Amino acid sequence: MADHRDMNTDIQVGVALNDDFLEAPPARRRALLHGMEAAGLDHLTVGDHISFHGGQGFDGFVAATTALATSDSLKVLMGVYLAGLRHPLATARQLATLSQVAPGRLTLGVGVGGEDRSEVANMGIDPATRGRRVDETLGLLRQLASGDEVDHDGEFYSFRGASIRPAPDPRVPIVIGGGGDVAVRRTVAHGDGWLGMWCSARRYAATHQQILDGFAASGREGPTFAGLNVWAGLGADADRARAALGERMSTLYNLPPEKFQHISAAGTPDDVADFVAGYVEGGARTITLIPVAASAEEAIELSGEVRTRLRSLTPVP
Repeated sequence: MADHRDMNTDIQVGVALNDDFLEAPPARRRALLHGMEAAGLDHLTVGDHISFHGGQGFDGFVAATTALATSDSLKVLMGVYLAGLRHPLATARQLATLSQVAPGRLTLGVGVGGEDRSEVANMGIDPATRGRRVDETLGLLRQLASGDEVDHDGEFYSFRGASIRPAPDPRVPIVIGGGGDVAVRRTVAHGDGWLGMWCSARRYAATHQQILDGFAASGREGPTFAGLNVWAGLGADADRARAALGERMSTLYNLPPEKFQHISAAGTPDDVADFVAGYVEGGARTITLIPVAASAEEAIELSGEVRTRLRSLTPVP
């Protein structure tokens, strides 16, 4: 494998199984989660959409609850939840309830969304306001996580004496998805860390450093989370793995495969680990592979091998 410097062995690796997980019969769903545990994977990542590109998607909290109630040990990363499309009191209640079901096993990733503007508009929300809505929501989620009564008069939400009890214990970490200066600002102001996607390793490292600098300048401790979601075609034949990956992504995002080639991985577990290692050098520690393989079972097995490869890399003096 390539020579990678400043590598740590605190890497956490999980997968996003999407429809393979949610549409499976209960017995197969349990088997998939057991397979993840056996492969040494650390977490399952679930997404969230209401009506994406013609009606696709699944509810992030329902998916997270299904996984957390089915497995006794796997953690779940919701990456990312479209919090700006929901009322913050409802989101805070869901977080508190899920914290009772599986305390300490959920991380909430929050994103602005908008890749499909009709998804936002059809919820009765002006797409131009979605960033401000998320900022207001993030501040409220932190306040409501205390269990104290909250009075609030904001641009989008207003309430008196609102509280969510019992307060989540431990508090559910909130991480920020997105890119650019806005994501850095939002992470420093409201997040426990950043969840990157759709960026090169160089851009990931630069954004991670901006966040570190922002936390230091603001006097905040942390960040405690540095994540990456990355699509990966896995298989013995790199060309076939790349072709299958491109087909899957093109179908989902309505874009040609070459649009994704420089920010996605394909090939054997060694190939994929080599690609992801560049992001690890830039600070990423919680890696989610969105795997495309011959089957969900193979995707889990090969993703576990990627985790083993990444954690075995040693620093070079």
